[in-house]
Amino acid sequence: MNNVAYDISTSFWDQSTGVPLEPEHFSNIVTSAADLAIFLELTGQIRLVAVNPNNPDLGIIGHWANRNIREFLAADSTAKLDAKLDAFRSGDRTSLNAIEVNHSDNANWEVPISYTFHRTAQENVLLMLGRDLRPVAELQSRLVQAQLNLEKTYEAHRDYETRYKVVLEASRDPFVIVDAKTGRIIDLNSAGAHILGTDQNALKGGAFTQEFVGRKRSAFMESLTKSVSFSPVPAVTKRTAKDVAIHAKLFRSVFDQVLLCRIEATDVAQSVAEELSERLFNLYCRGAEAMLFTDMDGIITDANEAFLALCSATSLTDVIGTALDTYLARGSVDKSVLFDTARKAGKLRAYYTRLASLHGAQISVDISATYFKTQTASGYAFVIRDASSADFARFSAADSSQSPLAKNTMTNVIDLVGASPLKEIVSATTDVVEKICIETALDLTNNNRVAAADMLGLSRQSLYVKLHKHGLIGKETEA
Repeated sequence: MNNVAYDISTSFWDQSTGVPLEPEHFSNIVTSAADLAIFLELTGQIRLVAVNPNNPDLGIIGHWANRNIREFLAADSTAKLDAKLDAFRSGDRTSLNAIEVNHSDNANWEVPISYTFHRTAQENVLLMLGRDLRPVAELQSRLVQAQLNLEKTYEAHRDYETRYKVVLEASRDPFVIVDAKTGRIIDLNSAGAHILGTDQNALKGGAFTQEFVGRKRSAFMESLTKSVSFSPVPAVTKRTAKDVAIHAKLFRSVFDQVLLCRIEATDVAQSVAEELSERLFNLYCRGAEAMLFTDMDGIITDANEAFLALCSATSLTDVIGTALDTYLARGSVDKSVLFDTARKAGKLRAYYTRLASLHGAQISVDISATYFKTQTASGYAFVIRDASSADFARFSAADSSQSPLAKNTMTNVIDLVGASPLKEIVSATTDVVEKICIETALDLTNNNRVAAADMLGLSRQSLYVKLHKHGLIGKETEA
């Protein structure tokens, strides 16, 4: 056997008093019963030491033989062994109880061992069978770490659960969480319990289907699952007899699929929609801003009273069915910019032009356009604001160094843009006025060169040349 202090056939085994162990069986006993075996005198002297060959981690300790065991004990373990040896000397039966000690052989070697004590045929010799506690200590360390990790996970779970409960209860909307497979209620908030007509504890674990009139579980759960992609599911609550719409959202929770159902009372939703519709209708009918709707071709389909007043129309029949560009001073040019921009971007915030009434009078206006498309119709909505006061303020704030003639010239030139060809305007003005005209056209068309060229009666190439001429090429972008 490895690591035996001296050969087991020595005189120790041949003493006349003998020991109750046959030498040939000693190795098997150590291997099966312990990691370490020591025959120890009551004085602490080691007679024999043997190591289990299946535990090589203990190293070579055969040099312990014939030396005092206290040399190989940690300071805190010496007292434990002395107490045990004293108990043996006094004949105390409890002396056979196991003890745990720490062996140390050098600065880097320290091993915890649990020893059981056994009497031998010699009164002053004990058999100590030791079990290496390092695997147990390592296992305990892992268990402690696992416990700590489990506690951290549990605390995190409690934290998330608390947040989830607070958010669920804080919501004003009724929410019910349903197992998508079984159809049973997992959880719900107070608003959900209220709309279903009972308390939360009574509903948890129950079938969600049973809370509605005339619903079968399989068909109802299938309709809820499909409603994630389509329309909400209508239903009638059994206890409160309320018409509701159930909006379901399917998600996966670990291994289970769960439905988050928001229950909306139909009468509440309808009342909100009706109230909003009434307010919008009053705004349309009584609002100060002119509003109108056209089809995709620009034909007016509806208009409010403010628009009728703006264009001096007597009644709605005077404008319905007419083209919007009829009332625009620049006609098709304004229509092209308004409709094309609104269709491409979805809306046009502000477009400055002049509106012509049925009697030929013109007024500066600011137009906002919105393109809409529904299942039944598509078209444009317009809001038209009187911009006369803005024009007056803009020209009043002009540079004070300009002469009255220059101010009047600038005003006249801006009014002529789009109404007369550029050649006629330029013939009566200077290059400065030409630059003002081009800048105004670009501003009115949101830097759309094609529309600006049409507005000015120029080809696109001619406009490009004049942009270079007046240093405006870097101030606008390609349409």
